[in-house]
Amino acid sequence: MIDPKKSAPKKRKRPMTILALSFDGSQMEGVVVRRTNGALQLLQQFSATLTLNLLTAEPELMGREIRNQLDAAGVRERNCVVCLPGKWALTISTDIPDLPEADVADFLQVETERGFASDVTSLSVASSRFKSVTEKRYATSLGIPLANVGLLEKALEHAKLKPLCFSPGISVLEAPSSKLSEGVLALVIGDSQVDLQITAGGGVVSFRTIEGCFETEGVRRSIRSDLLLREIRITLGQLPAGIQEAVRSVRIYGPRDLAERLAGDSRARMEPMGIEVMAVTAYRPNEFSVQLPSGVTVSPAFSFAARWLVHEEIPFDFLPPKVTPWQQLVQKYSSGRLQMIGALVGFLVLITLAAFGVQQYKLSSLEGEWSRMSGKVADLESVQQQIRQYSPWFDDSFRCLSILKLMTESFPEEGSVSAKIIEIRNTSVVTCSGVAQNTAAFLKTRSQLQGVDGVLNLKVDQMRGKSPVEFTFDFHWNDGGNSEN
Repeated sequence: MIDPKKSAPKKRKRPMTILALSFDGSQMEGVVVRRTNGALQLLQQFSATLTLNLLTAEPELMGREIRNQLDAAGVRERNCVVCLPGKWALTISTDIPDLPEADVADFLQVETERGFASDVTSLSVASSRFKSVTEKRYATSLGIPLANVGLLEKALEHAKLKPLCFSPGISVLEAPSSKLSEGVLALVIGDSQVDLQITAGGGVVSFRTIEGCFETEGVRRSIRSDLLLREIRITLGQLPAGIQEAVRSVRIYGPRDLAERLAGDSRARMEPMGIEVMAVTAYRPNEFSVQLPSGVTVSPAFSFAARWLVHEEIPFDFLPPKVTPWQQLVQKYSSGRLQMIGALVGFLVLITLAAFGVQQYKLSSLEGEWSRMSGKVADLESVQQQIRQYSPWFDDSFRCLSILKLMTESFPEEGSVSAKIIEIRNTSVVTCSGVAQNTAAFLKTRSQLQGVDGVLNLKVDQMRGKSPVEFTFDFHWNDGGNSEN
């Protein structure tokens, strides 16, 4: 899993020209956009049908086909951003309890590890937070398989491209960072599916892909509006309290005929609920706070390029962090136990040989110094012997370490209960504060600790919440030994 808490890479100056690509089934669309003097210029726009499958073809062959299509369109720009297919994403929603901001990232990481059906270590995870009208906090987390992202990244590298950001296309069409996207239910009609995203409260509230909603009669393709509207109603009904009422418009993106037909079928159902329905055929005024080219076509690729060039926040970024040459070297020699041992031994031998001459010189110098100071050392050793004979008694039982050891053994190994602060006063009064996943886990830990010899008068001073539970307890420790000085 890509760790949500990973340190952010050092920010670099963004290029003024960018290639944006969008993949949907066998279709690849792209634009090359440049920013100049508060305006965007559309330099190139193209679409192509790919013969290879992005997830099953060899990356080298896939990259060669992408490169051939770019060459045919006359594209020479290397820096690119890519719209990922929405159907790649797994989604979970999380209620954020009343936690300090510093603890929210850790909490979301635990929730993603528990919530996703797939092994979270095989996913690249990104989250978007939002608030209800009652200031209740929530988060929507998306997980993209690292295998898919890796295949795409390798294919782009073979196509001689430099990817800068990966994000779902629908999330750059309706970015939650934009005030214009507040309370919007967006639909993107794709090749075989319809992507749905709801933005409200400053973030992505819902994200899903609806499949099986197309009908084909000969060469004519149509949308099963009744099925799609039923899925929309189900999605709205699952929203947190106070969020459903915030949805005030439905914006439909995609082929114009399908979008307008779906908008017409939806108005009779949505407008009585106070929800405006429209097929999007043009960008809104001040969509990107810069001047747009006249007659530009609304597309995920252009939206991504525009938001990137005007430095808008991208809601989800699934591009893996770059690995430094040193990290690559460590990974290479840490793949096998013998390789790691060999590398360590070689490193130690090299240092030993390099320092051998210096060490020999220092040894001879120190031997001369010792011969001159040996008499003083003998006198000091005599004084130290007298100090040891008449010094006050002292305790070498390591009581504080013993207390930490018994607490470590009493807390569960699976991490359902964790300590944040442990305070030991006078080596006998112990106060512990921490977090448990639930009340049962905390009570079990408390019972385990009460049964330890030497733990006396264990009292729970504070216990807040249900899941998770914040607690504070204290006890006296007496192992029959003496107190430290």
